[in-house]
Amino acid sequence: MSLVDTIRNTLVPIHKEGYKFIAAFFAGSVVLGLLWQPLFWIGLILTAWCAYFFRDPERFTPQSDDLAISPADGKVSLVTRALPPSELGLGSEPMLKISVFMNVFNCHVNRAPMTGTVEQIAYRAGSFLSADLDKASAENERNGMVLTTARGRIGVVQVAGLVARRILCWAVPHTSLETGERFGLIRFGSRLDVYLPEGFTPAVTVGQTAIAGETVLAKFGTEDGPTISRRQ
Repeated sequence: MSLVDTIRNTLVPIHKEGYKFIAAFFAGSVVLGLLWQPLFWIGLILTAWCAYFFRDPERFTPQSDDLAISPADGKVSLVTRALPPSELGLGSEPMLKISVFMNVFNCHVNRAPMTGTVEQIAYRAGSFLSADLDKASAENERNGMVLTTARGRIGVVQVAGLVARRILCWAVPHTSLETGERFGLIRFGSRLDVYLPEGFTPAVTVGQTAIAGETVLAKFGTEDGPTISRRQ
């Protein structure tokens, strides 16, 4: 194994969005250390946490039109049927809704739950309630994406949390995303809501830990077939 491979397998990559924050945390640590040396070590710990927060590991994503994969790392906080946000234009009938709550220690890079074409991106300003509350889906700042997939139109909503003050979405309307492909990030603590059409059944339960790009949230139909995975 080469030195490069060893480093890549030992150190988790940091997403480029995190570089400026890591630099700011470290600079703050140095300044605080000049005032009182113990503050430098406290700042250094916070700098390490910041680098950990912005980690962006590779994932091995199941590839199947019949699977909806978790778009986020965290705890499954809700599995129910609910009306999708009106700005997504997904109709007035309840859809299968699965929410994944991300705390400040989870990886916050968001990934597409299914392969499809980005139909639209819809941003809505709002509050910053704790993202683990049910009403956060309706009241918090959010950014929704509609994907046209082989199994119908689905909604993926990035919901800001109590600490989060910035939702990033790199997806562009009328372009394609593959299952597991990175499309956004939220700073710092938040949730992802996935809305799925008729035919999907949940494959997770509330309280279960989900891994972005790997955990199957729901399956279409009842028959299981072979799937392949792709390194993302």
